[in-house]
Amino acid sequence: MRNSARKQAHNRSIESRLHTLERGYLQLLETGKKDEAAQSLRALSSAFDKAAKSGVVHRATANRKKSRLALRLGAAK
Repeated sequence: MRNSARKQAHNRSIESRLHTLERGYLQLLETGKKDEAAQSLRALSSAFDKAAKSGVVHRATANRKKSRLALRLGAAK
């Protein structure tokens, strides 16, 4: 039980970091800071790739989210 609890805590911290990065990226898009949002998207994509590699999120889920977030950057004015 201790091993699974440790893995759960590790996975939860990774998921929390993903949500925080995504929230920051969306805030940058809302304020119109497109250059900073592009940098944030690169960091977010890297974080999703690492989370998918370690099995925290499914590979297809990470790819879908990265694609949708990139589309939002392209649609931003």
